[in-house]
Amino acid sequence: MHNHQKIMALFDLWNNSLESCDPDRVVALYAFNAVLLPTLSNKVRRSHAEIREYFNQLLTNKPSCKINDSRIRTYNDLAIHSGIYTFTLFPPSKGSSTVVPARFTFVYQWFGDQWLIVEHHSSLMPESY
Repeated sequence: MHNHQKIMALFDLWNNSLESCDPDRVVALYAFNAVLLPTLSNKVRRSHAEIREYFNQLLTNKPSCKINDSRIRTYNDLAIHSGIYTFTLFPPSKGSSTVVPARFTFVYQWFGDQWLIVEHHSSLMPESY
């Protein structure tokens, strides 16, 4: 059984990869058949090429992400990490940062020697009513 600290460390690895602004580092964390439902795009990404395309665009904004609240559940070779996180973006055309709160779910699968993301859903927080 894999403990929650190890699964939480996978988020840190993902965030560090984002902060590196290297799309190949980010894409390497996703399984070859992973699905990404991204925060800032309506297009579902179903391949490494499509996931890389999304992160190529996102990384121009020098993103950083912080978890506000989350829960981890593990099931044999699967782990689910879901909750609320906040992106801070630094668009080059804008003189200041932009804060983007969102909901997330990462589903990880153990592939013998490493955890990879098989499903990642991230959506903007609903507008206040």
